[in-house]
Amino acid sequence: MRITAKGQVTIPQDIRERAGLMPGTDVEFLIDACSRAVRLVKATTKGARRTRGKRLVDSLRGHGDFRMTTDEIVALMRGPSADEG
Repeated sequence: MRITAKGQVTIPQDIRERAGLMPGTDVEFLIDACSRAVRLVKATTKGARRTRGKRLVDSLRGHGDFRMTTDEIVALMRGPSADEG
């Protein structure tokens, strides 16, 4: 197996399946300094990468301080209707 110029390597399908590495799985590289071995392991939930959407939702969680119904929000977004003004 050879590493490409972009630093990529293809993990053989049978190894991916046995390790449960599906597309989109977050992984970590661990280096054993003594043996100079590199291990590829599934990332733990705690260490898994947070997506942009997840970070945005987390930053907004708990900050809503107003109470509006869905109908009120939709009416606000649509603006005044033609027959109102």
